[in-house]
Amino acid sequence: MAAVSLISIQVVSYRLMAPTISPPLNTMLADLDESLRSLLKRDLARHGFDGVEIVFDAPTKEWAASLSAPTVNLFLYDIRESTDNRLHEWNQQKSNGQAIDVRPPLRVDASYAVTAWTREVEDEHRLLSQVLGILYAYTELPNDILAGALTNGTQPYPLETKIVQERSDDKADFWTSIGGQYKASLDYVVLVSCDAGTLIERGPEVRTQRMLLGDSARPRRTMEELHRIGGTVADADGEPVPNAWVALPDVGMWAASDAAGRFRFGRIEPGTYRCIARTVDGGEASGEVEVPGKGVDLVVKPAKPTTKKKS
Repeated sequence: MAAVSLISIQVVSYRLMAPTISPPLNTMLADLDESLRSLLKRDLARHGFDGVEIVFDAPTKEWAASLSAPTVNLFLYDIRESTDNRLHEWNQQKSNGQAIDVRPPLRVDASYAVTAWTREVEDEHRLLSQVLGILYAYTELPNDILAGALTNGTQPYPLETKIVQERSDDKADFWTSIGGQYKASLDYVVLVSCDAGTLIERGPEVRTQRMLLGDSARPRRTMEELHRIGGTVADADGEPVPNAWVALPDVGMWAASDAAGRFRFGRIEPGTYRCIARTVDGGEASGEVEVPGKGVDLVVKPAKPTTKKKS
């Protein structure tokens, strides 16, 4: 039996352009500080804790000695990726008909050590208790206290919070690192998102595949040329239509569109073919496809409503 040889092939793929890297202006942590200050100032005043200062300094011995008013200190001592919330999939967007892949944001745990400072220990405990109650009440930071860039869509996910979580062994003891005197503190964590500022434009899609098949025992002129051809099914708004029935009636071939509205046919001889599509709700589309060629994009028209005959 003679062997059939595959002579050449053109791979179906997208061409990816070089990534565009443009880091945006990022004031995420400073804006987070201001948001927390607004939240605590507002809710402490509701319960009679007027005149309490909200600061973010390192609580060193020298700093503590300079205090003259009741103070709540939120010291940002740790910033690291929230691996439990890591995003892997790039976001696909379209701009002017061009497909763009956008790198997902980095999800970050910003950890604060929260302490209260007053002249009397009893007052300090009262203030720290109230701060605990406020921070525990909000599992997400409310929109009405967000400051700066946090209000203009730079945070695609809610700013989730955690309070008095167990400290892992690898988190630094900030009291030792700053040379301060040990003090009771609340461990407070806010989950924020850092924009990557990276995108990749996709080049034109190569949707054809050419195969030359021949019998190795016969002359090259007896080779058979076959192709694969593809296309898309979309609605009038340009949204992909999945699970549409797509057919080449002239050769009795059919396929179904995937979740992105794409379909393919294989092993087709060169020529011009009618291509029709029909959706599960009765919408239809038709067109012609050249083989070899760039494929066909079908736009589905909605099914015409049926009218009942009057009796």
